Amino acid sequence: MTRDSLAERGARVVFIPPPLYYAAALAGGALLDQVIALPVGGRPATAIIGGVAAALGLAFTFSGVAAVIRHRTTIVPHRPVAHLITTGVYRLSRNPMYTGLAVAVTGCALLMGTWWPILLLPVTLVLITFLVIRPEERYLTARFDREYLDYRTAVRRWI
Repeated sequence: MTRDSLAERGARVVFIPPPLYYAAALAGGALLDQVIALPVGGRPATAIIGGVAAALGLAFTFSGVAAVIRHRTTIVPHRPVAHLITTGVYRLSRNPMYTGLAVAVTGCALLMGTWWPILLLPVTLVLITFLVIRPEERYLTARFDREYLDYRTAVRRWI
């Protein structure tokens, strides 16, 4: 496949919007908590910590979204990428949106007062890694070649 045809297609990811994986961890955790309560202690401190973590996670996520918009490329994984972004929050993480959502889920779980979403989060992260991130990485390697490989060497996948 030529570089031009790669530019016209996106990563070969499963067509489930990544935020839904995280929402499933939260919703599933809330449902499980109704069946078998797994409360987080240390109230109200854990609720405050949860609120701060959720806010920071969402801020990190939206910083990634803003960078994508600013560079006029796409946040949709299966669409073609116009530019490789390596500045801003992308200097800290190759996947700031996914990282931020993981932190936000953790914070929301603490706010909700249940461990369940946190216990479901590793499943979410494995699914995101194998169904979204790895196909994205293969696509970006083929699309940007050495530029992406250098970036991948310099910046961690998560944080």
